[in-house]
Parts: sequence; C-alpha cells; structure tokens
Amino acid sequence: MPMEMNALLVLLIEDDMDLAATVGDFLSFENIECDFAFNGQAGLDSALKNQYDLILLDLTLPKVDGLSVCQQLRAQNITCPILMLTARDAVSDRVAGFEAGADDYLIKPFAFPELAVRIRALHRRSKGHCNAVTIGDLEVNLNARQAVRAGRQLKLSPTGWILLEQLVRSTPNVLSKQELERAVWGDQVPASDSLKVHLYKLRRQVQRPFETQLLHTIAGSGFVLRP
Repeated sequence: MPMEMNALLVLLIEDDMDLAATVGDFLSFENIECDFAFNGQAGLDSALKNQYDLILLDLTLPKVDGLSVCQQLRAQNITCPILMLTARDAVSDRVAGFEAGADDYLIKPFAFPELAVRIRALHRRSKGHCNAVTIGDLEVNLNARQAVRAGRQLKLSPTGWILLEQLVRSTPNVLSKQELERAVWGDQVPASDSLKVHLYKLRRQVQRPFETQLLHTIAGSGFVLRP
C-alpha cells in the first residue's frame, strides 16, 4: 500500500504474526504504516538498513531478545523513538527497558487507540528536539541519560531517572501523583507510598547542596520542575 502524504513509517518487531497483522491494519487507518520483522535479528537488520519514524519492539523475541535489540540499535546511533510492547509488567522489566534505551513501554494487552496516541506523542517529542533540556542551572540530556546541575553530574537511580525524565518532558506543566506513578509502575502501583520515597531521594539529588529549589510540590495538583 503506498504511503499517504505525511504518514509515519514504523518498524514493528513482533514474533506473533497475527498480532502484528492486526496492529498493522489498525495503524494503517491512523495514517501510520508498518514494516514488519518477526525475530530480533531481522528487526536489527531492517532498522539498520532503513529509516523509520519509530520502532515498536516486542521484548520476548526469537534469535535476539528485545532488550539486546534495543541496546544494539542505540550502540549503532539509531536515535528514533523505541516503544517496547510486552506482557511483562514487573517494575524491574520496565526499568531494564528504559536502561536499554527505550523511550516508552506499553503492557500487553493494550488498547490500539492508546498505541496510536503514544506513537504520535513519541514522534512529536523526537521532532521537537527536546533531547537536551535546560531548566535553570539543571541540564538534562535525555538521549545520554545524563543530568548536570551547576557543572556537577547527578547520580540517579533507574527509578529516579524515570521520574526526572517525566518531569523534564512535562515542564513547565504540573504532573499529578497518579501520572508519575503510572510512568514508573504502569498499572501495578504498589500499595505503599513508594512514590513519596523516590521523590524524596530525587529531591536530595536535584536540590542539595544547591541554593535554588527546582523540584516543587504544588498542593492539590502534583509536582513540577521549574526555576
């Protein structure tokens, strides 16, 4: 099928051929066209030979697993957004995906309209050149996953980085507690107030020993990064 004007071109790396076909059919109605690869090695080969607006990457793949595919693509300077699709919903799996270089994570089974929305959001971010962001004296490189404040590099935990990235991408807008929890834990939010603990640790890294406060709590609304 010839691509329409301004259609997005996506590489879907998924070993379930029926699911891949169904996703491809739905996305075509959303003006998002798909190339397909049904194992990790074929996906690597296609991503290295062609230029895509975004890559949809299953985590569990034959030949080369999704994490290794993601790591190898980033090592080869493939910078297009990568959205991982997986049935694994443990926090450790999501953290591993982000550390491998993924930009977003969607748990199976997922709603197709949400997939389309996430694809467009990731594409907008990549075209918005928001990979390097400065907020006051805080400099954040989203691609390199580095944060520097006043010349001092911040050492963040994987969860701390996910929180900082969400806050940076949303600035100057406020993020609610629920939005931050979903970014870290998806639908498996722990019963304890784990977010409060991780935000405390992030605040210590971002705020101390600096004079100016950047991470603000907005009563009744949520959290925001701003000078």
